[in-house]
Amino acid sequence: MPKVGIEALNVYGGSAKIDVRMLGQARQLDMTRFDNLMMKEKAVAMPFEDPVSYAINAAKPIIDGLSNLEKQQIKMVITCTESGIDFGKSISTYIQDYLGLSRNCRMFEIKQACYASTAGLQMALNLILSQTSPGAKALVIGTDISRFIVTEEGEAINQDWYFAESSSGAGAVAMLVSDVPKIFQADVGCNGYYGYEVMDTCRPNPDSEAGDADLSLLSYLDCCENAYQHYQEQVEGVDYQETFDYLSFHTPFGGMVKGAHRSMMRKFKRAKPADIEEDFQKRVMPGLVYCQQVGNIMGATVFLSLASMIDNADFSKPRRIGIFSYGSGCCSEFYSGVAFPQGKEIQDQQNIGYHLASRYSLNMEEYEQLLNYSSRVAFGTRNVTLDYELFPGVWKQIEGKGRLVLKRIKEFHREYEWV
Repeated sequence: MPKVGIEALNVYGGSAKIDVRMLGQARQLDMTRFDNLMMKEKAVAMPFEDPVSYAINAAKPIIDGLSNLEKQQIKMVITCTESGIDFGKSISTYIQDYLGLSRNCRMFEIKQACYASTAGLQMALNLILSQTSPGAKALVIGTDISRFIVTEEGEAINQDWYFAESSSGAGAVAMLVSDVPKIFQADVGCNGYYGYEVMDTCRPNPDSEAGDADLSLLSYLDCCENAYQHYQEQVEGVDYQETFDYLSFHTPFGGMVKGAHRSMMRKFKRAKPADIEEDFQKRVMPGLVYCQQVGNIMGATVFLSLASMIDNADFSKPRRIGIFSYGSGCCSEFYSGVAFPQGKEIQDQQNIGYHLASRYSLNMEEYEQLLNYSSRVAFGTRNVTLDYELFPGVWKQIEGKGRLVLKRIKEFHREYEWV
């Protein structure tokens, strides 16, 4: 079986962030309940940022590191998002254009809630494994934003909305998939799936989310157990604690992951609380570091956790990582692969932690101003020109750094520029 997996991986967490504890206190949340989020800060989408700009800014360092021949080998661009900007047109076309990729390329978009990026990765892996185009590469990008908007109707806001506000982020993770898996080599054929129809979380219209938080938690836990059991049926001799050096989870918020891991350790290992906590800190927590700084970015979150794991855990020797991906509605998958010492060294060059730390920190006055302005770039906006100077602190942070930003929307067509 040929090698296949992730050749390059990068995260883009935007240009601005907010301290979520400050936000929770401003919203007068129950801070004892708030602690279960295990969040520190979250990315906040500015008006000149959208799923396209996030995706391209995540992918550009990867593409810049390729030769012209290697760029020509990218035969597929898959965008994975529930934040699409058009009911028909895929944002992958913008990516192909602004990154200067070959026009002899398949381009399309996948929507399957937070499972979308795993679907994109698995499709890319199978393209490589099929050998229908020897030497081919695929660019897979999970990109999602939560753009909170203040409604003129004075819609009632409850504490559940505010907790969602505190944990929902914005960002993108780009992956170059090929037969040179420098970062993460997939365990081919080692996959467990589980899914069914459930109305736990949905987006009934483009710019809002609805659902049942308790049902979503139960579905996540149910899928984690059953997807792993299916994996166990496919792969001989698997042990939840011994087989995987590390575990990366889709992370709506850290407390949800901690609960899922606790449930799995009780179910499959009959572990005691102290042992579960020790195992969580060792095998799971390194993958939450970036999630605590960006928030839930839907389909990209599981790979945000993978990037965090590779950057923050010990890879002095090859380590196997188990991955659990969940998407509301619902579909889930448990799969695995191996990361290597040289892959960690390559990954370190992206300086993801440095870039996340360098984002502009919004105060509450700036954040409230942003909520009132965000409706100008809502889904379906026909014409608008963005005022970069409206948030001068953020703009000063990114100007001159070669980032792509949304310049205007003209007759629904989005136009971007490098700054």
